[in-house]
Amino acid sequence: MPSFSLLEPPQPHGTRDTLYLTAPPGSATALALAQVASKAPLLVITPSTASAQRMEQDLAFYSTVPVLPFPDWETLPYDSFSPHQDIISARLRTLRQLQDGVRGIVLVPINTLMQRLPPVEYIAGRVMTLQTGAKLNRETFRESLSRAGYRAVETVYEPGEYAMRGAIIDLFAMGMDEPIRIDLFDDEIDTLRHFDPGNQRSTDKLDHLELLPAHEYSLSRSAIACFREQFETLFDVDPRQSPLYNDALKAIPSPGLEHYLPLFFEQTASLFEHVTDDTRVALLPGIFQAAEQHWQAIESRYDNLGVDSTRPLIPPHRAFFPVSEVFSAIKARPRIELTEDETHRHALTPDAQALPTLAINARAKQPLSALADFLEAQPQTRILFAAESRGRREALEEILAPLHLQLPHVESFHAFLGSQHGMGITESQVGSGLWLTEPNVAVISETELFGDVVRQSRRREKATDDNELAVRHLSELKEGAPVVHQAHGVGRYMGLETLEAGGQANEFLALYYADGAKLYVPVDSLHLISRYSGADDELAPLHKLGSDQWEKARRKAAEKIRDTAAELLDVYARREAQQGVVYDAPAEEYTRFSASFPFEETPDQQAAIEAVISDMTSPQPMDRVVCGDVGFGKTEVAMRAAFLAVQSGRQVVVLVPTTLLARQHFENFRDRFADTAVNIGLISRFTAGKEMTQTLQSIKEGQTDIVIGTHKLLSKSVELPKIGLLIIDEEHRFGVAQKEKLKTLRAEIDILTLTATPIPRTLNMAMSGIRDLSIIATPPARRLSVKTFVQQRDNSIIKEALLREILRGGQVYFLHNEVKTIENTAEQIRELVPEARVAVAHGQLPERSLERVMSDFYHRRFNVLVCSTIIETGIDVPSANTILIERADKFGLAQLHQLRGRVGRSHHQAYAYLLTPPPKAMTRDAVKRLEAISASDDLGAGFTLASHDMEIRGAGELLGDEQSGQMETIGYTLYMEMLDRAVKAIRAGKTPNIDAPFNNGVEISLNLPALIPDDYIHDVQQRLVMYKRIANTQSDAELKELQVELIDRFGLLPAPLKNLIRQTKLRQRAEQLGVARIEAGESKGRVLFNSATQVDPLTLVMLIQKSPQHYRLDGSDTLRFEFPMESVEQRFEKVETLLTTLNQKVAAA
Repeated sequence: MPSFSLLEPPQPHGTRDTLYLTAPPGSATALALAQVASKAPLLVITPSTASAQRMEQDLAFYSTVPVLPFPDWETLPYDSFSPHQDIISARLRTLRQLQDGVRGIVLVPINTLMQRLPPVEYIAGRVMTLQTGAKLNRETFRESLSRAGYRAVETVYEPGEYAMRGAIIDLFAMGMDEPIRIDLFDDEIDTLRHFDPGNQRSTDKLDHLELLPAHEYSLSRSAIACFREQFETLFDVDPRQSPLYNDALKAIPSPGLEHYLPLFFEQTASLFEHVTDDTRVALLPGIFQAAEQHWQAIESRYDNLGVDSTRPLIPPHRAFFPVSEVFSAIKARPRIELTEDETHRHALTPDAQALPTLAINARAKQPLSALADFLEAQPQTRILFAAESRGRREALEEILAPLHLQLPHVESFHAFLGSQHGMGITESQVGSGLWLTEPNVAVISETELFGDVVRQSRRREKATDDNELAVRHLSELKEGAPVVHQAHGVGRYMGLETLEAGGQANEFLALYYADGAKLYVPVDSLHLISRYSGADDELAPLHKLGSDQWEKARRKAAEKIRDTAAELLDVYARREAQQGVVYDAPAEEYTRFSASFPFEETPDQQAAIEAVISDMTSPQPMDRVVCGDVGFGKTEVAMRAAFLAVQSGRQVVVLVPTTLLARQHFENFRDRFADTAVNIGLISRFTAGKEMTQTLQSIKEGQTDIVIGTHKLLSKSVELPKIGLLIIDEEHRFGVAQKEKLKTLRAEIDILTLTATPIPRTLNMAMSGIRDLSIIATPPARRLSVKTFVQQRDNSIIKEALLREILRGGQVYFLHNEVKTIENTAEQIRELVPEARVAVAHGQLPERSLERVMSDFYHRRFNVLVCSTIIETGIDVPSANTILIERADKFGLAQLHQLRGRVGRSHHQAYAYLLTPPPKAMTRDAVKRLEAISASDDLGAGFTLASHDMEIRGAGELLGDEQSGQMETIGYTLYMEMLDRAVKAIRAGKTPNIDAPFNNGVEISLNLPALIPDDYIHDVQQRLVMYKRIANTQSDAELKELQVELIDRFGLLPAPLKNLIRQTKLRQRAEQLGVARIEAGESKGRVLFNSATQVDPLTLVMLIQKSPQHYRLDGSDTLRFEFPMESVEQRFEKVETLLTTLNQKVAAA
């Protein structure tokens, strides 16, 4: 059989014949296709979405021309969902690049090739170009964006959104990876800048920008008219009964409108019409069968769903291209067909061979022996190692260090070929390696060395590492919500109102109190306002202005808080006084262990690791909570801590709530520590008697370094002579007795708690500074948030959800938490969806049976698992991307979040269906929980949800198990503020002042406008948040930072906002001096001191003696002053000078 060189593969020419190539091993197929594409454009057709994604990574490594992926929508035919915006954005980008004449490799799955696309001229006719220096009319631009399908929002986060704020326009253009900020000067574009959607701060500039439409269909008047005519002609239904039809006529893009794309155009196009005439076609093995299967799925869906007259379906041949038409188009072009049949008569064979087994065997004495043997046996072979990223490259260099290889860093595969290096290392996400015969070159990827575990894309979204962003949202207020004023008690926030005071307009918070009383709070006093967070907003008290009701409640709470703080600090003091274990600083072994982690750490994960190491190498015992969603990397943080503890000669206990999780952790730890001398033991109720005795003896003698198990580890039979570190996974799932036992350990050893959603008490403790908190909020690579739906239980919804997942090759959890009826439920699902392969798992199954079922599900022998909450802390199944939870109203928020976290662990869109009875059959708290979790479908939402949990259940008292407390009366937010102050006072050796537990702040009235104009920030909610942030600043540096952010996000500061910021600076300085109030008008003013003022009376006397015509005392606490202060500048200048003088005198004294 003739062979060919992969670097110079044969080229297809005529359309009559097919060029057959035997598919080479590893990533060599991608190299062959890349070399073919270097001569002419190439359309590569894959059998599935997964194979297209793998091929994209490989082609990116070998190709010298652009790779243009055209991804699948990842929805079912005729779906009622729209594709994810990121997918639409990528597709539109590729279509635009093809129009622009970009010649490269277009990569498409066969089922996507069967979709009808907009005509070739569609995008070109709707591209808008923005250029710096060009004119831009805001209103005309707003209309253009709306017509193009962009959505107006307050804050821009994903493609297809825009926000207009005065001279600033934020826009996430389709086809771009980052949003753009347009800064206008009058009606001219001054700058175009990228910005980070996480913290909304801008980054680098660009000169021009192309705006693509937001959809693959048009919502222009002519397109809607075309849709209307074709809809009414095609369907024999009353269109007025169709919500989708009615929305489309109003230019509203209903979910799933993409599946009606052919109705918006007179003529649709195939992808073949979008590529150039000289584009060749490459067919990967399996596409013929995949095309037939997809067409069968289309027809089946059409038959099953076509009965809904409110959502009629376009017949398959009009909605998609039939298989015969697709393959006719393929045959009209020069083509290559790759075959796995090595006996094919016409197939050419590549000049390449499979690499031998090179895996690093962590358990062997010489882990690198297989690789070392290959290198020794092939001295003439040039070898290029490929690591996934820069971080992974450095880690791989560390691992290969014992072989003493010379590994210069090269930019690419082709750069290595053109160099003189015998060996090299590069950064690439290539999925597997290759071995060419001529030239004698091998590429060794991380897959050959570590297995498939490292093969994941690192196209991570930028994420802010400022975890205070999560906390900041807790202070946002909604109209009608209960709020707490530190001096006046609980009222209701009724919005922002602009009032005139002293002839000047300023903005105030309007608060309503009992008996219809109204209080107006100036916006610069917003630091005195906090959101009331108790068990139920409707049950929040409403205090009476001017009565002692609030004073009594506040005093009672302050007494309780003082006692709580003292008790907390007693635990804290014992820990501080206790000489904890001081572990050795990380050494070479630790560095090697870290380097063998097969992924690159996320920024949050790295920060958590560094914080833990810092805690462990300090004298005080550690008590840290690491909070992060399921699969965000908490276990690796724990493993690093465990390794450091064992290296320092201490034992580590890993405590988990379930036997299943104990087994999973045991296997994960055993694998991770395989190439170390660390001994790991497992103790659970299923550990056999003899094995248990041996393990207990080994632990007692200090031979077992890490022991993993359930609460049985806390029993007296387990003796741990050298325990130094306790790792607790999901503490909220342990009982009261276990928690009390843990509490006694806290003052003696280091404790690391891992949790996906911290229970309220845990979060309380962390926020009080008694336990340290690390939040891992950065999602792993390409993880999409889980789409969450709260719906009444209905068989049609269940069938739709199961089929959507099964037909895209995924798996489903169906959670039914009644063991008595779980088998009946499984049988119902088998009848409802015959395509489903159903298994059952629950806690009452024998341990071995349960392990077998979970293992079978993991290995995809079943695609639907009907289960109880046993899966809450189960094994990871990346291909399970849908979960249905029956009677979701019965679960707590932390548990719902944990269950939802079982899906969405890959880059596919995941779905969670929370199935409920009718609303009347649910409690008010249950409805609130379901609202909270459906609203928080962002990745990393666990921290935010725990805060919601505190509000819904009422935050727990810190050291008891009662889930209520004084915060019911004064609200959780204020309770925590008071507790924080009490803790700080006791730490400083002072007694908390119960009579005056608050610093009520400085009131400043300069009779000038000091506000954020509504034409600067239109949205009341955003304005309120900014007022709160300005009021909460503690230093000049914080104010300057906020000022920079305001200018960046909203444009140059208007004069009233400059006044507000300057006034806030005055307040900060006045607070330090113990000033209660400052007033100033056009000719005179006064300063009122509080009883604890820092100003020396002699300072005031000297000031008055020096300038009696300007200053005089009025009583013992008021200084009056007179100056001409007609202008705003004069007023600020005089007050600033006075405060500086008082401060200097105090300093001198």
